[in-house]
Amino acid sequence: MATVLITGANRGIGLAFVQHYLSLGDTVIAACRFASNDLRNSQATVIEEIDVSCDASMEKLKKAVGEQSIDILINNAGIFCNETIVDMPFADIEKQFQVNAMGPLRVTHALQDHLSAGSKIALITSRMGSIEDNGSGAYYGYRMSKAALNAAGKSLAHDFKVRGVAVAILHPGMVSTEMIGFCGDVSPEQAVSGLTTRIDELNLSNTGTFWHANGEILPW
Repeated sequence: MATVLITGANRGIGLAFVQHYLSLGDTVIAACRFASNDLRNSQATVIEEIDVSCDASMEKLKKAVGEQSIDILINNAGIFCNETIVDMPFADIEKQFQVNAMGPLRVTHALQDHLSAGSKIALITSRMGSIEDNGSGAYYGYRMSKAALNAAGKSLAHDFKVRGVAVAILHPGMVSTEMIGFCGDVSPEQAVSGLTTRIDELNLSNTGTFWHANGEILPW
């Protein structure tokens, strides 16, 4: 039985991760800003008021985790805004960097002492962070923040490899969640089925790989 910590666990992909690992009999620690009824009614240990863009939240998270070791750390929390060259709210771009790029780095840094040889870190990113794959432009803050997360993930893979901890950089697909107005083409449960397969297959020989949930290796 594994201990799994998931950020952004109140809905969407995060909640589907919670439900998946609970179904396996694992211990699930679910961190979020505000818990949904579905999350509260689950068997997960829920830690509320965790904002991954806030340093004070990291202290609260560490205190709540206590002495528990973590087998799988899933950095899932994220936000999405749509900027164009005409409409460019820079505050939204900065917020996406704080949550999407720096947030997972904050969480991983805060919880690093809870990870040991054999532990795994999953960063839920997006192929929109791929520079080579950008065929449409726009979405400046989301694309830039996810590209920054991908870069951080590659460095984390190098730094944690010597500790025996592997890192996956994972694109879930276009998932039908509230974040994108439910206009995706796969459900959270379908996405998590692929993502957890990638996490299961993660090891020190493939650490730092940028994967689609379906197993395709994506371009940087």
